[in-house]
Amino acid sequence: MKSLERQLHFWLALSLIILMAIIWMTGNLAIRNLTENFAASRLQHDGESLIAALDFSGGSDARLRWRRLNQVYNQPYSGHYYIILIENNAAPLYSRSLWDSTLEIPTLSIGESRRLHLNGPSNQKLLVWVKGFRKQNVNFTLAIAEDLTAISEQQNHFQMYFAILALAGLAGLLAIQRVVVRRAVQKLGPVREEIRRLADGETGNLSEDVPSEVLPLVQEFNHLLLLMSRRVVRSRNALGNLAHALKGPLSFLVQYFDDQPSSSHSKQDTQAREQLERIEKLMERELKRARLVGKGVAGQQFDSQQELPDLIGLLRQIHAGRNLSIEYSIKNDIPLFGDREDMLELIGNLLDNACKWAASTVKCSVGDHDAIYRITIEDDGEGLSTSRLDELVKRGVRLDESTEGHGLGLAIVKDIVDLYDGNIEFNRSEKFGGLKVTVSLPR
Repeated sequence: MKSLERQLHFWLALSLIILMAIIWMTGNLAIRNLTENFAASRLQHDGESLIAALDFSGGSDARLRWRRLNQVYNQPYSGHYYIILIENNAAPLYSRSLWDSTLEIPTLSIGESRRLHLNGPSNQKLLVWVKGFRKQNVNFTLAIAEDLTAISEQQNHFQMYFAILALAGLAGLLAIQRVVVRRAVQKLGPVREEIRRLADGETGNLSEDVPSEVLPLVQEFNHLLLLMSRRVVRSRNALGNLAHALKGPLSFLVQYFDDQPSSSHSKQDTQAREQLERIEKLMERELKRARLVGKGVAGQQFDSQQELPDLIGLLRQIHAGRNLSIEYSIKNDIPLFGDREDMLELIGNLLDNACKWAASTVKCSVGDHDAIYRITIEDDGEGLSTSRLDELVKRGVRLDESTEGHGLGLAIVKDIVDLYDGNIEFNRSEKFGGLKVTVSLPR
């Protein structure tokens, strides 16, 4: 059971059930003891009257003064009975209410008392109070009994009503508990919404206006976000700084080879110069990538309505010397999608490649259909034959070595597309006549 809400429901419900059961049993036991003590107290009072009416003036032959007795003891099976067991006398005294029945009563010493539950005439449930006495130098045991059948029936009715009331109370408490737990768990909803907004790039951290039990977790999460963001920015800046730092020495080395007479160039010098140029172009790519990504928050989702115009503006500045017309179109209400840096690198590489090959026009279209995020980039360059289109995504392959750049751009694009389980297609643009690249990414 992994659900916190279900665990709370289960354990609180179990606690309430146990509590109600304890209350029900305790209440029944208390009522039973109360009624039994009340009946025993009444029996003791009747016993005092019997002792007062008992006369041993004739020795062990006892007699009772009937006028001092309650007449209920003279009515057959009235539910009120007494028995007097006299020491050294085989003939005990029985109440007339017992008629021809008898009760098994123990003989007790003086001052000893007991409370017994016995079956009486007609299966009556009797409470019997028994005590040992001494009067007029005669020891005897007095037992007085009362039928508790009527009281037991009333107790059973009370138990039934109390059980119904307890069940109703339990049902009400469970309903209230469900509402309280649900409202308490719903307070975690804003945290879940904040995480969604964080994933969508709408915020940079989680709000700490949360229940105190969740606050430490939110604070640790925000601290982790801050550390990750700083590390990403630090790594990005370090890469850009490294490229800037190496650009000067590499330019000096390239200039050194350029200044050498052509006749003095050996084969090794030529190869070294080519490798230097390749390293310089790789650094240019990383610098351009840093410019494309900008200063966005790490982990932020790509907002095409906001990011694409800025990306187009940057590419217009990079290729300002060629007077290219870089157009774009974005479908209305297109949702946020993908990691911002991934999408900027993907679209930036494709657009930069299109700008290199285009004669005058590049167009980028972003839309979605049937849960597919689709990016289309076209140019009016020379285009490629069908046999050569498949070679575009091979890592390190360039189809025109005279054009500035390197073959890693499209291979990185293919890696990003594979990361999102997408698809990339290369065709000839029907509108512009050049290359048309279509990237389809499932949402």
